[in-house]
Amino acid sequence: MTEQVTRATFDEVMVPNYAPAAMIPVRGEGSRVWDQEGKEYIDFAGGIAVTALGHSHPKLVEVMREQAGKLWHLSNVMTNEPALRLAKKLTQKTFADRVFFANSGAEANEAAFKLARRYAFDNFGPEKNEIIAFYQSFHGRTLFTVSVGGQPKYKEGFEPTPGGIKHCDYNNIEQLKALISDKTCAVVMEPIQGEGGIIPADKEFAKQVRELCDQFNALLVFDEVQSGVGRSGTLYAYEQLGVTPDVLTTAKSLGNGFPVGAMLATDKAAQALGFGTHGSTYGGNPMACSIAEAVIDIVDTPEVLEGVKARHQLFVDGLKAINEKYHVFKDIRGMGLLMGAEVKDELAGHAKDFVAASAEAGLMVLVAGPNVVRFAPSLIIPEEDIKEGLARFEQAVAKVVAN
Repeated sequence: MTEQVTRATFDEVMVPNYAPAAMIPVRGEGSRVWDQEGKEYIDFAGGIAVTALGHSHPKLVEVMREQAGKLWHLSNVMTNEPALRLAKKLTQKTFADRVFFANSGAEANEAAFKLARRYAFDNFGPEKNEIIAFYQSFHGRTLFTVSVGGQPKYKEGFEPTPGGIKHCDYNNIEQLKALISDKTCAVVMEPIQGEGGIIPADKEFAKQVRELCDQFNALLVFDEVQSGVGRSGTLYAYEQLGVTPDVLTTAKSLGNGFPVGAMLATDKAAQALGFGTHGSTYGGNPMACSIAEAVIDIVDTPEVLEGVKARHQLFVDGLKAINEKYHVFKDIRGMGLLMGAEVKDELAGHAKDFVAASAEAGLMVLVAGPNVVRFAPSLIIPEEDIKEGLARFEQAVAKVVAN
């Protein structure tokens, strides 16, 4: 017999590093979710930009079941067909020549940062070890990735953290010019900052970052954990910037919720991770790679990618209409279906109030920092769900304004 659990069970048995909502989802289909009480929600959160093809996508369920009857796991003493097929597709569809598989975005970034230092060590010597990243960036929760991430709150209490890391303001090329040197081994950036407030990179800024990396023999690492796999309206957001990185990390949407991450690299950069330099017990396992291959096959089509752009406009128009009525946001921005609505200064720190009110209205949304309401729905969310979800969001906005 299955034991009954409630939200109170969390407080009894779980480490208190999360503060989950009162409701517990138990079932999802497409862009709708139902909780233990049978209440329905429209999902504009996507598991924090993860469920790119919605819940219980029939093709992914089919692929998972088929692979579950074949092989779940093999050690990296050998390879497997799903991993090889997925790696081949990722290299064919991107700038990259080589792939390393992990279980998450943080692990993909850990691999990328280790590669950057090893590449510099092998080619230029041990003094070339500094990494430059950007304030408000987010690259994961391991000790190395929170150190590269530009949000000090995630490092507090865990010091001493890895050194040799510097930060500057995003989209500020003059600050970067002042920091970069012959000691720099890599510049790490998100094409669109996610946790930092849904802030896209300026094209000219990205172009100059690439030029500086070339000038100082530093690798350019793009963290596309959140922006990748169609969320920006192209398979990867770097395609829209006109800038090609040396290394790219991807996860979240790649598995539609099944844990998988990948680091993509040029052949030149990838050679730094020679035999025995890095590894992952579960990385590249057949279950994860078979599902991720199916995700790539579905997402990387004109129908889905053009659909992302059309849905983006529906969100922009809908959010602007709500804002014209209630005047609560000072900016609505983003790329594709990674969007943010920044609250006005008088509501600073209260983005979470919109999340709570939305949940009461039957809508799942997110925050990106204290001042931005974030929307990251399925890339194939039906238009009727967008319309209904925006209607519920308007109810939430009205409630926040009334309070």
